[in-house]
Amino acid sequence: MEIRHIRYFLALAEELHFGKAAQKLFISQPPLSRQIKEMEVELGVQLFLRENKRVTLTVAGEHFKKESTTILAQLELLKQQTNQIYHSFAGEIKISYTSSIDKKLLGSLIMRIDENFPFLNAKLFELSSDRQIQMLTDQKMDIGVIRAPASSPILHTEKLYDDGFSLMYPKNFNLPDDLSMLSEEAFITFDIDYAQFYHGQVLAFCAHLGFAPTLRHQCNNMASIIEFVHLGLGISVVPQSLQAQCNNLNINFLNLGESSPRTDIMLAYNKKSKHPALKELCHLIHQTFKE
Repeated sequence: MEIRHIRYFLALAEELHFGKAAQKLFISQPPLSRQIKEMEVELGVQLFLRENKRVTLTVAGEHFKKESTTILAQLELLKQQTNQIYHSFAGEIKISYTSSIDKKLLGSLIMRIDENFPFLNAKLFELSSDRQIQMLTDQKMDIGVIRAPASSPILHTEKLYDDGFSLMYPKNFNLPDDLSMLSEEAFITFDIDYAQFYHGQVLAFCAHLGFAPTLRHQCNNMASIIEFVHLGLGISVVPQSLQAQCNNLNINFLNLGESSPRTDIMLAYNKKSKHPALKELCHLIHQTFKE
């Protein structure tokens, strides 16, 4: 018995009509009837009942349909996996990201990579955009999710989505009507040496609100900034996309809507990269981040 015999059987089991099944298989009806008969002879069972031009599956046929469907699915998976290994969709790929992106999207991306490329080990690195740009330029990282701008001409960048900024403050903090008074409050943000571009964007947003921040705490990850504001140690400016992660925290947000300065989240990789899975993974990242 060959694979084509199983495909013929499944076509007939689905259509339950020799003419329609033959048409679906792009063959004539007599060869299909002959192949099915040969299968039944080889198996020593009757797979179909043929009564008054009506075709139905026997109990044995129902079982064979279930098992052969599983076999073909496993065969397709085996073909896909073998193809991935042959084309080097195996080994590892290093993906970096900023701490300010939505972690739910990141988690969804990793699950999709595991599902589509089971032999590819995706390693994640949380780095500032500045650090990512340098490591991508030096080809020490394969793909990065960075916050614009990207100053290296060696990198290829593609926009994933744009993000606004919000003022983040503790729930028990009385937001003044005159926002210039916020200059007197302790301000928490990224260390300028760790995230120079982002630091500049935060200062620009503060100026847009009408105050100059008094830097009290400088961190190197977004989780610390959120935790310090939650504890009432000060205020901060963060990307709007982070708000969904703070629903259960002692935090409020001030949004400016469409008038908020925007910042682009970019997919970046080195133009000289020859990683064989690069194109497919970039497509997968676009799909994930644009849902």
